Amino acid sequence: MSATLRFDNIGKVFPGVRALDGVSFDVNAGEVHGLMGENGAGKSTLLKILGGEYQPDSGRVLIDENEVKFASAAASIASGIAVIHQELQYVPDLTVSENLLLGALPNKLGWVNKRAARQHVRERLAAMGVDLDPNAKLRKLSIAQRQMVEICKALLRNARVIALDEPTSSLSHRETEVLFKLVRDLKADNRALIYISHRMDEIYELCDACTIFRDGRKIASHLSLADVPRDTLVQEMVGREISDIYNYRSRPLGDVRLSVKNVQGDALNAPANFEVKRGEIVGFFGLVGAGRSELMHLVYGADKKKTGDIQLDGQPIKVRSTGEAIRHGIVLCPEDRKEEGIVAMATVAENINISCRRHYLRAGLFLDRKKEAQTADRFIQLLKIKTPSRRQRIRFLSGGNQQKAILSRWLAEPDLKVVILDEPTRGIDVGAKHEIYNVIYQLAERGCAIVMISSELPEVLGVSDRIVVMRQGRIAGELPRGQANEQSVLSLALPQADTEAQAA
Repeated sequence: MSATLRFDNIGKVFPGVRALDGVSFDVNAGEVHGLMGENGAGKSTLLKILGGEYQPDSGRVLIDENEVKFASAAASIASGIAVIHQELQYVPDLTVSENLLLGALPNKLGWVNKRAARQHVRERLAAMGVDLDPNAKLRKLSIAQRQMVEICKALLRNARVIALDEPTSSLSHRETEVLFKLVRDLKADNRALIYISHRMDEIYELCDACTIFRDGRKIASHLSLADVPRDTLVQEMVGREISDIYNYRSRPLGDVRLSVKNVQGDALNAPANFEVKRGEIVGFFGLVGAGRSELMHLVYGADKKKTGDIQLDGQPIKVRSTGEAIRHGIVLCPEDRKEEGIVAMATVAENINISCRRHYLRAGLFLDRKKEAQTADRFIQLLKIKTPSRRQRIRFLSGGNQQKAILSRWLAEPDLKVVILDEPTRGIDVGAKHEIYNVIYQLAERGCAIVMISSELPEVLGVSDRIVVMRQGRIAGELPRGQANEQSVLSLALPQADTEAQAA
Protein backbone atom coordinates (compact mmCIF):
# COMPACT_ATOMS: atom_id res chain seq x y z
CA MET A 1 0.00 0.00 0.00
CA SER A 2 1.44 3.39 -0.98
CA ALA A 3 1.81 6.16 1.57
CA THR A 4 -0.65 9.04 1.63
CA LEU A 5 2.19 11.49 2.35
CA ARG A 6 5.87 10.98 1.52
CA PHE A 7 8.83 13.24 2.20
CA ASP A 8 11.64 12.27 -0.19
CA ASN A 9 15.14 13.58 0.56
CA ILE A 10 13.93 17.05 1.66
CA GLY A 11 16.61 19.72 2.08
CA LYS A 12 16.29 23.35 3.19
CA VAL A 13 19.02 25.93 3.79
CA PHE A 14 18.73 29.36 5.41
CA PRO A 15 21.62 31.85 5.63
CA GLY A 16 24.18 30.17 7.87
CA VAL A 17 21.90 27.24 8.75
CA ARG A 18 21.10 23.89 7.13
CA ALA A 19 17.60 23.44 8.56
CA LEU A 20 16.85 20.14 6.81
CA ASP A 21 19.29 17.68 5.28
CA GLY A 22 17.99 14.73 3.23
CA VAL A 23 14.86 14.01 5.28
CA SER A 24 12.72 11.07 4.10
CA PHE A 25 9.78 9.26 5.74
CA ASP A 26 6.18 8.21 5.02
CA VAL A 27 2.86 8.90 6.69
CA ASN A 28 -0.01 6.52 5.97
CA ALA A 29 -3.75 7.03 5.99
CA GLY A 30 -5.32 6.03 9.30
CA GLU A 31 -2.01 6.65 11.11
CA VAL A 32 -0.79 9.16 13.68
CA HIS A 33 2.92 9.68 12.99
CA GLY A 34 4.86 11.31 15.81
CA LEU A 35 7.68 13.73 15.10
CA MET A 36 10.22 14.39 17.85
CA GLY A 37 13.47 16.31 18.19
CA GLU A 38 15.13 19.15 20.02
CA ASN A 39 14.17 22.76 19.33
CA GLY A 40 15.81 23.78 16.08
CA ALA A 41 15.99 20.19 14.83
CA GLY A 42 13.92 21.07 11.74
CA LYS A 43 10.44 19.79 12.64
CA SER A 44 8.60 23.10 12.24
CA THR A 45 10.54 23.88 9.04
CA LEU A 46 9.29 20.62 7.54
CA LEU A 47 5.71 21.53 8.43
CA LYS A 48 6.13 24.95 6.83
CA ILE A 49 7.23 23.23 3.62
CA LEU A 50 4.16 20.99 3.83
CA GLY A 51 2.01 24.06 4.45
CA GLY A 52 3.38 26.04 1.49
CA GLU A 53 5.15 28.71 3.56
CA TYR A 54 8.59 27.50 2.44
CA GLN A 55 9.69 25.67 -0.68
CA PRO A 56 12.33 22.92 -0.34
CA ASP A 57 15.76 23.51 -1.87
CA SER A 58 15.98 19.82 -2.72
CA GLY A 59 13.84 16.72 -2.59
CA ARG A 60 10.13 16.13 -3.17
CA VAL A 61 6.82 16.05 -1.34
CA LEU A 62 4.41 13.41 -2.65
CA ILE A 63 0.69 12.97 -1.99
CA ASP A 64 -0.63 9.57 -3.12
CA GLU A 65 2.69 9.06 -4.99
CA ASN A 66 2.17 12.29 -7.00
CA GLU A 67 4.73 15.07 -6.54
CA VAL A 68 3.23 18.33 -5.28
CA LYS A 69 4.73 21.82 -5.17
CA PHE A 70 3.00 24.45 -3.06
CA ALA A 71 3.76 28.04 -3.99
CA SER A 72 1.61 29.35 -1.14
CA ALA A 73 -0.32 28.34 1.96
CA ALA A 74 -3.53 28.64 -0.07
CA ALA A 75 -2.23 26.03 -2.54
CA SER A 76 -1.47 23.63 0.31
CA ILE A 77 -4.92 24.10 1.84
CA ALA A 78 -6.55 23.56 -1.58
CA SER A 79 -4.73 20.21 -1.81
CA GLY A 80 -6.38 18.98 1.38
CA ILE A 81 -3.58 19.77 3.83
CA ALA A 82 -4.04 21.50 7.19
CA VAL A 83 -1.09 22.59 9.34
CA ILE A 84 -1.61 23.79 12.90
CA HIS A 85 1.54 25.67 13.89
CA GLN A 86 2.90 26.05 17.42
CA GLU A 87 2.95 29.84 17.02
CA LEU A 88 -0.74 30.62 16.64
CA GLN A 89 -1.98 32.40 13.52
CA TYR A 90 -5.21 34.29 14.06
CA VAL A 91 -6.80 37.73 13.63
CA PRO A 92 -7.31 39.01 17.20
CA ASP A 93 -10.11 41.50 16.44
CA LEU A 94 -12.27 39.00 14.54
CA THR A 95 -14.69 36.60 16.21
CA VAL A 96 -14.26 32.86 16.63
CA SER A 97 -16.61 32.15 13.69
CA GLU A 98 -14.84 34.71 11.47
CA ASN A 99 -11.42 33.24 12.27
CA LEU A 100 -12.61 29.69 11.67
CA LEU A 101 -14.15 30.52 8.29
CA LEU A 102 -11.61 33.11 7.16
CA GLY A 103 -11.36 32.86 3.38
CA ALA A 104 -14.54 30.80 3.20
CA LEU A 105 -17.16 32.99 4.90
CA PRO A 106 -20.72 32.46 3.56
CA ASN A 107 -21.74 35.44 1.47
CA LYS A 108 -24.26 36.68 -1.04
CA LEU A 109 -23.20 39.19 -3.69
CA GLY A 110 -20.09 39.93 -1.65
CA TRP A 111 -21.94 40.56 1.64
CA VAL A 112 -20.97 38.23 4.48
CA ASN A 113 -23.86 36.35 6.07
CA LYS A 114 -22.73 36.54 9.70
CA ARG A 115 -25.79 34.72 11.03
CA ALA A 116 -25.17 31.75 8.72
CA ALA A 117 -21.48 31.76 9.67
CA ARG A 118 -22.26 31.69 13.40
CA GLN A 119 -24.84 28.93 13.00
CA HIS A 120 -22.50 26.78 10.89
CA VAL A 121 -19.65 27.18 13.38
CA ARG A 122 -21.91 26.53 16.38
CA GLU A 123 -23.12 23.25 14.87
CA ARG A 124 -19.63 22.06 13.93
CA LEU A 125 -18.12 22.95 17.32
CA ALA A 126 -20.93 21.11 19.09
CA ALA A 127 -20.31 18.05 16.90
CA MET A 128 -16.62 18.14 17.86
CA GLY A 129 -17.40 18.57 21.57
CA VAL A 130 -15.64 21.95 21.75
CA ASP A 131 -17.08 24.66 24.03
CA LEU A 132 -16.36 28.00 22.34
CA ASP A 133 -18.59 31.06 21.80
CA PRO A 134 -18.74 31.79 18.03
CA ASN A 135 -19.32 35.49 18.80
CA ALA A 136 -16.29 35.95 21.09
CA LYS A 137 -13.37 37.97 19.74
CA LEU A 138 -10.06 36.13 19.78
CA ARG A 139 -8.41 38.96 21.71
CA LYS A 140 -10.68 38.22 24.68
CA LEU A 141 -9.90 34.50 24.81
CA SER A 142 -7.22 32.75 26.82
CA ILE A 143 -4.15 31.26 25.12
CA ALA A 144 -5.69 27.80 25.54
CA GLN A 145 -8.95 28.86 23.89
CA ARG A 146 -7.08 30.45 20.98
CA GLN A 147 -5.17 27.18 20.57
CA MET A 148 -8.47 25.31 20.30
CA VAL A 149 -9.65 27.76 17.63
CA GLU A 150 -6.54 26.97 15.56
CA ILE A 151 -7.15 23.25 15.93
CA CYS A 152 -10.82 23.57 14.99
CA LYS A 153 -9.91 25.69 11.97
CA ALA A 154 -7.97 22.78 10.49
CA LEU A 155 -10.71 20.29 11.29
CA LEU A 156 -13.39 22.42 9.64
CA ARG A 157 -11.50 22.17 6.33
CA ASN A 158 -11.97 18.38 6.21
CA ALA A 159 -8.31 17.98 5.28
CA ARG A 160 -6.89 14.54 4.35
CA VAL A 161 -3.46 15.34 5.82
CA ILE A 162 -3.34 17.14 9.16
CA ALA A 163 -0.17 18.22 10.96
CA LEU A 164 -0.24 19.43 14.57
CA ASP A 165 2.77 21.21 16.10
CA GLU A 166 2.70 21.05 19.93
CA PRO A 167 -1.12 21.27 19.98
CA THR A 168 -1.49 20.71 23.75
CA SER A 169 1.19 23.17 24.88
CA SER A 170 -1.43 25.60 26.25
CA LEU A 171 -4.40 23.30 26.80
CA SER A 172 -5.96 22.27 30.09
CA HIS A 173 -6.47 18.62 30.99
CA ARG A 174 -10.10 18.71 29.80
CA GLU A 175 -9.22 20.43 26.53
CA THR A 176 -6.42 17.93 25.96
CA GLU A 177 -8.92 15.09 26.36
CA VAL A 178 -11.16 16.74 23.74
CA LEU A 179 -8.18 17.06 21.39
CA PHE A 180 -7.16 13.42 21.87
CA LYS A 181 -10.70 12.31 21.01
CA LEU A 182 -10.62 14.47 17.86
CA VAL A 183 -7.27 12.97 16.82
CA ARG A 184 -8.56 9.42 17.33
CA ASP A 185 -11.73 10.23 15.37
CA LEU A 186 -9.65 11.61 12.50
CA LYS A 187 -7.46 8.51 12.52
CA ALA A 188 -10.59 6.30 12.41
CA ASP A 189 -11.78 8.41 9.46
CA ASN A 190 -8.61 7.36 7.59
CA ARG A 191 -6.84 10.72 7.73
CA ALA A 192 -3.04 10.92 7.77
CA LEU A 193 -1.76 12.81 10.81
CA ILE A 194 1.61 14.21 11.87
CA TYR A 195 1.85 14.94 15.59
CA ILE A 196 4.76 16.97 17.00
CA SER A 197 5.16 16.92 20.77
CA HIS A 198 7.88 17.01 23.40
CA ARG A 199 5.59 15.18 25.83
CA MET A 200 6.44 11.47 25.84
CA ASP A 201 3.10 10.47 27.34
CA GLU A 202 1.27 11.97 24.35
CA ILE A 203 3.51 10.29 21.80
CA TYR A 204 3.03 6.86 23.35
CA GLU A 205 -0.72 7.37 23.88
CA LEU A 206 -1.59 8.70 20.41
CA CYS A 207 1.07 7.74 17.87
CA ASP A 208 1.40 4.56 15.82
CA ALA A 209 4.84 5.43 14.46
CA CYS A 210 7.51 8.00 15.24
CA THR A 211 10.41 9.74 13.46
CA ILE A 212 13.26 11.42 15.36
CA PHE A 213 15.05 14.54 14.10
CA ARG A 214 18.39 15.95 15.23
CA ASP A 215 20.18 18.93 13.69
CA GLY A 216 18.01 18.84 10.56
CA ARG A 217 18.54 15.13 9.87
CA LYS A 218 16.36 12.10 10.37
CA ILE A 219 18.03 9.99 13.05
CA ALA A 220 15.53 7.13 13.18
CA SER A 221 12.00 6.05 12.25
CA HIS A 222 10.10 3.60 14.43
CA LEU A 223 7.18 1.98 12.60
CA SER A 224 5.81 0.79 15.94
CA LEU A 225 6.39 2.23 19.41
CA ALA A 226 5.25 -0.84 21.32
CA ASP A 227 8.76 -2.12 22.05
CA VAL A 228 10.71 1.18 21.98
CA PRO A 229 11.80 2.37 25.47
CA ARG A 230 11.40 6.05 26.29
CA ASP A 231 15.11 6.35 27.08
CA THR A 232 15.85 5.30 23.49
CA LEU A 233 13.77 8.15 22.07
CA VAL A 234 15.39 10.69 24.40
CA GLN A 235 18.89 9.52 23.49
CA GLU A 236 18.08 9.66 19.77
CA MET A 237 16.72 13.19 20.19
CA VAL A 238 19.54 14.76 22.18
CA GLY A 239 22.47 12.49 21.32
CA ARG A 240 23.16 11.77 24.98
CA GLU A 241 21.53 10.05 27.93
CA ILE A 242 19.44 12.13 30.35
CA SER A 243 18.62 9.97 33.34
CA ASP A 244 16.66 12.52 35.39
CA ILE A 245 15.30 15.48 33.46
CA TYR A 246 14.47 17.52 36.60
CA ASN A 247 17.69 16.73 38.50
CA TYR A 248 16.28 18.47 41.60
CA ARG A 249 18.88 19.65 44.07
CA SER A 250 18.06 21.04 47.50
CA ARG A 251 19.65 24.21 48.86
CA PRO A 252 19.52 26.24 52.08
CA LEU A 253 16.71 28.81 52.11
CA GLY A 254 17.10 32.33 53.46
CA ASP A 255 14.70 34.94 54.82
CA VAL A 256 11.52 35.94 53.05
CA ARG A 257 12.48 37.83 49.91
CA LEU A 258 9.06 38.46 48.29
CA SER A 259 5.89 38.97 50.32
CA VAL A 260 2.53 39.50 48.61
CA LYS A 261 -0.27 40.58 50.94
CA ASN A 262 -3.97 40.90 50.08
CA VAL A 263 -3.33 41.61 46.40
CA GLN A 264 -6.57 41.84 44.45
CA GLY A 265 -7.35 42.54 40.78
CA ASP A 266 -10.15 42.23 38.24
CA ALA A 267 -9.30 38.63 37.33
CA LEU A 268 -9.10 37.35 40.93
CA ASN A 269 -12.04 36.27 43.03
CA ALA A 270 -10.29 36.75 46.39
CA PRO A 271 -7.24 38.64 47.74
CA ALA A 272 -4.01 36.66 47.32
CA ASN A 273 -1.32 36.14 49.95
CA PHE A 274 1.96 34.27 49.48
CA GLU A 275 5.67 34.48 50.28
CA VAL A 276 8.86 33.28 48.61
CA LYS A 277 12.16 32.98 50.45
CA ARG A 278 15.66 33.62 49.17
CA GLY A 279 16.77 30.58 47.20
CA GLU A 280 13.28 29.07 47.11
CA ILE A 281 11.47 27.77 44.02
CA VAL A 282 7.70 28.05 44.46
CA GLY A 283 5.63 26.35 41.80
CA PHE A 284 2.18 27.73 40.98
CA PHE A 285 -0.24 25.13 39.63
CA GLY A 286 -3.88 25.32 38.57
CA LEU A 287 -6.22 24.58 35.72
CA VAL A 288 -6.42 27.00 32.78
CA GLY A 289 -8.27 30.10 33.99
CA ALA A 290 -7.33 29.57 37.65
CA GLY A 291 -5.74 33.05 37.80
CA ARG A 292 -2.04 32.20 38.08
CA SER A 293 -0.81 34.45 35.26
CA GLU A 294 -3.24 37.20 36.24
CA LEU A 295 -1.90 37.24 39.82
CA MET A 296 1.70 37.48 38.61
CA HIS A 297 0.80 40.33 36.25
CA LEU A 298 -0.42 42.25 39.32
CA VAL A 299 2.82 41.51 41.19
CA TYR A 300 4.90 42.54 38.18
CA GLY A 301 2.97 45.76 37.53
CA ALA A 302 1.73 44.64 34.10
CA ASP A 303 -1.87 45.00 35.39
CA LYS A 304 -3.15 47.47 37.96
CA LYS A 305 -4.03 45.98 41.33
CA LYS A 306 -7.06 47.19 43.26
CA THR A 307 -5.67 46.51 46.73
CA GLY A 308 -2.71 44.89 48.40
CA ASP A 309 0.93 45.40 49.29
CA ILE A 310 4.21 43.96 48.06
CA GLN A 311 7.32 43.73 50.21
CA LEU A 312 10.85 42.99 49.05
CA ASP A 313 13.38 41.90 51.68
CA GLY A 314 11.02 43.14 54.40
CA GLN A 315 10.55 46.59 52.91
CA PRO A 316 7.32 47.79 51.23
CA ILE A 317 7.77 48.74 47.58
CA LYS A 318 5.60 50.41 44.96
CA VAL A 319 5.13 48.46 41.73
CA ARG A 320 2.92 50.56 39.48
CA SER A 321 4.55 49.54 36.21
CA THR A 322 6.79 46.86 34.75
CA GLY A 323 9.63 49.38 34.66
CA GLU A 324 9.38 49.89 38.42
CA ALA A 325 9.34 46.12 38.95
CA ILE A 326 12.51 45.67 36.88
CA ARG A 327 14.27 48.47 38.77
CA HIS A 328 13.42 46.66 42.02
CA GLY A 329 14.92 43.44 40.59
CA ILE A 330 11.60 41.71 39.84
CA VAL A 331 11.35 40.24 36.32
CA LEU A 332 8.84 38.09 34.45
CA CYS A 333 9.20 35.70 31.51
CA PRO A 334 5.72 35.73 29.92
CA GLU A 335 3.64 32.75 28.80
CA ASP A 336 3.03 34.11 25.30
CA ARG A 337 6.55 34.65 23.97
CA LYS A 338 5.30 35.70 20.53
CA GLU A 339 3.06 38.58 21.66
CA GLU A 340 4.57 39.53 25.03
CA GLY A 341 8.16 38.29 24.93
CA ILE A 342 10.18 38.71 21.77
CA VAL A 343 10.63 41.71 19.51
CA ALA A 344 10.20 39.73 16.31
CA MET A 345 12.00 42.04 13.88
CA ALA A 346 14.96 42.65 16.19
CA THR A 347 18.10 40.51 16.38
CA VAL A 348 18.91 37.91 19.00
CA ALA A 349 21.44 40.31 20.55
CA GLU A 350 18.91 43.15 20.70
CA ASN A 351 16.32 40.90 22.34
CA ILE A 352 18.81 39.75 24.98
CA ASN A 353 20.02 43.28 25.75
CA ILE A 354 16.72 45.16 25.56
CA SER A 355 16.27 45.45 29.33
CA CYS A 356 19.86 45.75 30.58
CA ARG A 357 20.74 48.23 27.82
CA ARG A 358 20.37 51.07 30.35
CA HIS A 359 23.49 49.74 32.09
CA TYR A 360 25.58 50.05 28.91
CA LEU A 361 25.19 53.80 28.38
CA ARG A 362 28.34 55.91 28.30
CA ALA A 363 27.88 59.44 29.61
CA GLY A 364 24.17 58.62 29.67
CA LEU A 365 23.96 59.00 25.88
CA PHE A 366 25.98 56.45 23.92
CA LEU A 367 25.53 52.69 23.89
CA ASP A 368 28.54 50.48 24.48
CA ARG A 369 28.02 48.11 21.55
CA LYS A 370 31.03 46.03 22.53
CA LYS A 371 29.51 45.20 25.94
CA GLU A 372 26.19 44.37 24.31
CA ALA A 373 27.90 41.96 21.91
CA GLN A 374 29.83 40.33 24.75
CA THR A 375 26.62 39.90 26.80
CA ALA A 376 24.75 38.37 23.86
CA ASP A 377 27.59 35.97 23.01
CA ARG A 378 27.93 34.92 26.66
CA PHE A 379 24.29 33.92 26.99
CA ILE A 380 24.09 32.34 23.56
CA GLN A 381 26.90 30.05 24.72
CA LEU A 382 25.59 29.59 28.28
CA LEU A 383 22.04 28.60 27.27
CA LYS A 384 23.13 26.92 24.02
CA ILE A 385 20.89 29.09 21.85
CA LYS A 386 20.92 27.69 18.32
CA THR A 387 21.48 30.68 16.03
CA PRO A 388 23.93 31.40 13.20
CA SER A 389 25.02 34.56 15.04
CA ARG A 390 23.86 37.19 17.49
CA ARG A 391 22.81 39.28 14.46
CA GLN A 392 20.15 36.78 13.33
CA ARG A 393 16.58 38.11 13.59
CA ILE A 394 14.93 36.28 16.46
CA ARG A 395 11.78 35.46 14.46
CA PHE A 396 13.83 32.91 12.47
CA LEU A 397 14.69 30.93 15.62
CA SER A 398 12.65 27.99 16.88
CA GLY A 399 10.23 28.62 19.73
CA GLY A 400 12.49 26.97 22.28
CA ASN A 401 15.48 29.09 21.29
CA GLN A 402 13.33 32.23 21.42
CA GLN A 403 12.40 31.21 24.98
CA LYS A 404 16.08 30.85 25.88
CA ALA A 405 16.75 34.36 24.53
CA ILE A 406 13.97 35.81 26.72
CA LEU A 407 15.40 34.02 29.74
CA SER A 408 18.84 35.41 28.83
CA ARG A 409 17.36 38.91 28.84
CA TRP A 410 16.63 38.63 32.56
CA LEU A 411 19.76 36.71 33.44
CA ALA A 412 21.70 39.67 32.04
CA GLU A 413 20.16 41.94 34.70
CA PRO A 414 22.91 42.57 37.28
CA ASP A 415 20.75 42.66 40.44
CA LEU A 416 18.03 40.02 40.15
CA LYS A 417 15.94 39.42 43.27
CA VAL A 418 12.69 37.81 42.06
CA VAL A 419 12.25 35.81 38.85
CA ILE A 420 8.72 34.92 37.72
CA LEU A 421 8.60 32.24 35.01
CA ASP A 422 5.23 31.72 33.30
CA GLU A 423 5.24 28.35 31.48
CA PRO A 424 9.03 28.55 30.94
CA THR A 425 9.28 25.23 29.07
CA ARG A 426 6.10 25.37 26.96
CA GLY A 427 6.85 23.74 23.62
CA ILE A 428 10.47 23.05 24.55
CA ASP A 429 12.29 19.76 24.00
CA VAL A 430 13.57 17.50 26.77
CA GLY A 431 17.22 18.52 26.35
CA ALA A 432 16.43 22.26 26.50
CA LYS A 433 14.16 21.70 29.50
CA HIS A 434 17.05 20.03 31.33
CA GLU A 435 19.24 23.08 30.61
CA ILE A 436 16.55 25.57 31.72
CA TYR A 437 15.97 23.69 34.99
CA ASN A 438 19.70 23.95 35.70
CA VAL A 439 19.56 27.71 35.11
CA ILE A 440 16.59 27.94 37.52
CA TYR A 441 18.56 26.06 40.20
CA GLN A 442 21.57 28.32 39.65
CA LEU A 443 19.41 31.42 40.11
CA ALA A 444 17.96 29.96 43.31
CA GLU A 445 21.46 29.15 44.59
CA ARG A 446 22.37 32.82 44.01
CA GLY A 447 19.57 33.77 46.43
CA CYS A 448 16.87 34.70 43.93
CA ALA A 449 13.26 34.01 44.81
CA ILE A 450 11.77 31.94 41.98
CA VAL A 451 8.08 31.72 41.07
CA MET A 452 7.38 29.14 38.37
CA ILE A 453 3.93 28.79 36.79
CA SER A 454 3.43 25.55 34.91
CA SER A 455 0.50 23.53 33.57
CA GLU A 456 2.66 20.38 33.55
CA LEU A 457 2.09 18.78 36.95
CA PRO A 458 5.18 16.49 36.74
CA GLU A 459 7.30 19.60 36.12
CA VAL A 460 5.86 21.44 39.13
CA LEU A 461 6.40 18.37 41.31
CA GLY A 462 9.89 17.79 39.93
CA VAL A 463 11.36 21.29 40.32
CA SER A 464 9.54 23.07 43.17
CA ASP A 465 10.46 23.34 46.86
CA ARG A 466 6.84 24.26 47.60
CA ILE A 467 3.66 24.29 45.50
CA VAL A 468 0.88 26.90 45.64
CA VAL A 469 -2.36 25.75 44.02
CA MET A 470 -4.91 28.17 42.54
CA ARG A 471 -8.53 27.41 41.76
CA GLN A 472 -11.16 29.68 40.20
CA GLY A 473 -9.33 32.96 40.80
CA ARG A 474 -8.09 32.31 44.34
CA ILE A 475 -5.31 30.47 46.18
CA ALA A 476 -6.76 27.12 47.23
CA GLY A 477 -3.82 25.93 49.32
CA GLU A 478 -0.13 25.08 49.34
CA LEU A 479 1.97 21.97 49.87
CA PRO A 480 5.64 21.48 50.81
CA ARG A 481 7.64 19.28 48.46
CA GLY A 482 7.51 16.28 50.78
CA GLN A 483 3.70 16.26 50.89
CA ALA A 484 3.04 17.04 47.23
CA ASN A 485 1.97 14.35 44.78
CA GLU A 486 -0.40 14.28 41.81
CA GLN A 487 -3.43 13.37 43.90
CA SER A 488 -2.88 15.97 46.62
CA VAL A 489 -2.22 18.79 44.13
CA LEU A 490 -5.14 17.91 41.86
CA SER A 491 -7.52 17.67 44.82
CA LEU A 492 -6.78 21.34 45.49
CA ALA A 493 -6.85 22.38 41.81
CA LEU A 494 -10.10 20.74 40.74
CA PRO A 495 -13.47 22.40 41.45
CA GLN A 496 -15.22 20.77 44.40
CA ALA A 497 -17.83 19.02 42.21
CA ASP A 498 -15.10 17.44 40.06
CA THR A 499 -13.18 16.30 43.15
CA GLU A 500 -16.25 14.63 44.60
CA ALA A 501 -16.99 12.92 41.27
CA GLN A 502 -13.44 11.54 41.09
CA ALA A 503 -13.67 10.24 44.66
CA ALA A 504 -16.95 8.49 43.85
